[in-house]
Amino acid sequence: QVQLVESGGGLVQAGGSLRLSCAASGRTFSSYAMGWFRQAPGKEREFVAAISWSGTSTWSDSVKGRFTISRDRTKNTVYLQMNSLKSEDTAVYYCALQGGWRLPIRKDEYDYWGQGTQVTVSS
Repeated sequence: QVQLVESGGGLVQAGGSLRLSCAASGRTFSSYAMGWFRQAPGKEREFVAAISWSGTSTWSDSVKGRFTISRDRTKNTVYLQMNSLKSEDTAVYYCALQGGWRLPIRKDEYDYWGQGTQVTVSS
């Protein structure tokens, strides 16, 4: 099994920044992608950003230019740098992992999930 532990969430004012981290442990893969999703109250979980084993990354249109995803393969950790935060970014943010070389962006493509971390942006 894979364990994913997110950290870095909190309360921030609009326009501010936060950096989320997600550390993976347990079962190892020769290659894997990691992604971030978020879920606001009353809404479905939506894709935010993902990064492949080779370092290719992609983002949703709603965060493009404001959020950056990166990874440290030596630490099995993925990061989400969130800048210029808006009230609509308020949500629980989930980290996900999927073995392989692909760059999945749908939640049903990921087998492993963290417990989530709350991000609240006050306006």
